[in-house]
Amino acid sequence: MDILTCEGVQKVYGSGDSRVVALNGIDLKIRKGEFAAIVGASGSGKSTLLHILGSVDKPTGGKVMIDGTDLSKLNPTQAAIFRRRKVGLVYQFYNLIPTLTARKNILMPLALDKKKVNEAYFEKVVSALGISDKLDALPNQLSGGQQQRVAIARALIYRPALVLADEPTGNLDVKNSKEIVDLLKLSNRNLEQTILLITHDESVALEADRIITLEDGRIISDERRR
Repeated sequence: MDILTCEGVQKVYGSGDSRVVALNGIDLKIRKGEFAAIVGASGSGKSTLLHILGSVDKPTGGKVMIDGTDLSKLNPTQAAIFRRRKVGLVYQFYNLIPTLTARKNILMPLALDKKKVNEAYFEKVVSALGISDKLDALPNQLSGGQQQRVAIARALIYRPALVLADEPTGNLDVKNSKEIVDLLKLSNRNLEQTILLITHDESVALEADRIITLEDGRIISDERRR
C-alpha cells in the first residue's frame, strides 16, 4: 500500500527573469512501513518538497496524496489539523516548547485535539527511545541528543501515516547522530512507522532502505538497497 504519492509535482517561485523552478515534475511513491531517504545538495529542492509533503506549502502543479488525502484540497486550518494528526515532523533544531516538560512536549499533539493518551503506547515509545527517566525535565535540562529523542517521540505519539525527518542529525555530534538514526530505524521496524528522512549527509542516508536523489528539482536516481 502506498502511503504517499506525488504525481508531477512542480513548484515555481516568481515570474519572468526572477522565475525559479524549485521542483520540476516529481513523481514519487512511498509504501507503508518504508524507511526512505531523500538526498541532494543545497538548492536541489529537498526543503521545498518537505514543506509540500508537510502541507505547509502547496505545489504550483501536480498532486500530493498522503494516506488517501489530496493535500491541495485542504484549507490552512484543515492542513494544520492534517499535519498534526497524519504527519509527524522531526526538525534539526527540535522545536520543543521550552516551558513544558518532556512529557507535555511529547503529548502536545494529543492535547491540542483533547485526545486521551494511550498510556501503553506512550510507555512503549518513550522506553524505545530511552527517555523514560527524562519525562519531568524541561528542554534546557536535556542534552541535544535527548531533546531530539523527545522530538521523535512527539512525532510518533499520534501514530501518523508518515514521519518526515528534516536533517534530524544536523545539529548533533557523530555519536548522537548515529543514535538518532538507529532510533528512527527502530521506530520503523518495531513500531511499523513509515519514515521519510531528508538529509544532505550521504552516510546518514545509507542507513535507509531506499535512497532518492534530487538535483535541480528532479529525481535523478531512486535506489532500493534492501
